[in-house]
Amino acid sequence: MSWDERNHWNTPHELSGEEEPTEYGYEFDLGWNTYPEPEEPLHGERGRMTSLLIGAAAGVLTLLVITALVFTTVAYLFTPSRPATTQPVIFRRQVAPPSEEDLRQANYRPSGWTAPLPQLAATPTPFPPELVAQADVESQLLENIYQRVDPSVVNIEIVSRMHSASDIIDSSGSGFVLDAEGHIVTNAHVVRDAEEILVTFYDGAVANAELVGYDDYSDLAVIRVPRDKATLLPVTLGDSNELHVGQRVIAIGNPFGLQGSMTEGIISALGRSLPSAQMLDARYQRYSNPSIIQVDASVNPGNSGGPLLDTYGRVIGINTAIRSDTGVFQGIAFAVPVNTMKRIVPQLIEKGQAEYPWLGISSLSTEGGHSVAALADELGLPVHYGVMVTGVAEDSPASHAGLRAGTDFVQIRGMQIARDADIIVAINGETVRDIDDLVAYLVENTSPGDTVVLTIVRDGKTLDVDVTLGVRP
Repeated sequence: MSWDERNHWNTPHELSGEEEPTEYGYEFDLGWNTYPEPEEPLHGERGRMTSLLIGAAAGVLTLLVITALVFTTVAYLFTPSRPATTQPVIFRRQVAPPSEEDLRQANYRPSGWTAPLPQLAATPTPFPPELVAQADVESQLLENIYQRVDPSVVNIEIVSRMHSASDIIDSSGSGFVLDAEGHIVTNAHVVRDAEEILVTFYDGAVANAELVGYDDYSDLAVIRVPRDKATLLPVTLGDSNELHVGQRVIAIGNPFGLQGSMTEGIISALGRSLPSAQMLDARYQRYSNPSIIQVDASVNPGNSGGPLLDTYGRVIGINTAIRSDTGVFQGIAFAVPVNTMKRIVPQLIEKGQAEYPWLGISSLSTEGGHSVAALADELGLPVHYGVMVTGVAEDSPASHAGLRAGTDFVQIRGMQIARDADIIVAINGETVRDIDDLVAYLVENTSPGDTVVLTIVRDGKTLDVDVTLGVRP
């Protein structure tokens, strides 16, 4: 039996023998949850239209389902997946502004503040031109010094013996033209190990230089360039004996290779001493470089050998060293006085080396409470300054002149001090307060072979003695 012949919609009816065939087949009684009442038979045009509509609706529904499946599959395959870390989109509803009650509950209250009204900025009245001109005098002075002296300052680059095979520039410094013969003054520590020396002038001209001579004790050196290789504009020399603390000074050089840099400052102290030779080679005897000028003008690596100038543009010193914990300027710089240069450089040009006058005595350091000023009261000395002779070198000018180191010793602050030692208080009539003063006078004013008059205090008496100076060993 077919489905059409033996089924009802949700009814238990069975076919009876009373059904009669029609042109569409057998007639059926259909029910909906109840037993059916007799209805008009489904036949003719109405039946066909109903079937057509039902079929069309089923087809459209099926098409919609298939279309949805296709779009879902395409979206899944071709839409990039969202990273795992992507935060979900959160839709927040806009919060309504707080009510008066909310404000009171939150301790908010209306403010009485109001924005200030815009005001015109105060515009200073320009200075009168004559005051501006007076203020510019200092700047004009520095500009004038720079324009006059910078053409005499040079940049020095060297290839040391260590790097001569590779021809690599491995250090640099400064210098200045001394004369029209091509002599240039710089520091010994700049050129002492040079295999090749290149000199760059203010106008960009470059010339090879030869080392004429150097002196480690003063840290001075002379190099020479051919006269036809550059425009030679010599500097003007001043007098370092006329300097005073607080005087303005100007430094020109090439710090860190920055050619033609100028700084200014003041003289912070005079009469310092530096162990220049020992800083270059610890094997040197401990002779100090005297009369060193201390300044606060900014001096950095590369300034070495450049000129220190007074406000007239005259060279009063040669920049040589800095006191620093970091290797760069920290407010203390030193320069060799020009008067030392005047004694040493001519010897370097003539002989390639320098000779120093020699007295042949030793004395206690002024540090540690062992200066004459510190010992005078304890030893009952008649003077409170001078150089106490604690040793006399054998076969020295001092020994030939009969100077004495004393034999009556007493221990003071851990040192054996001779209370009967000679005390030098003057040389050629110039008072000496300590060993630095004595060495400075000898270096700046005397030469080997000169005879000087020493004024000494011995056994409470003041005596003059002639001493012929030797050559420092």
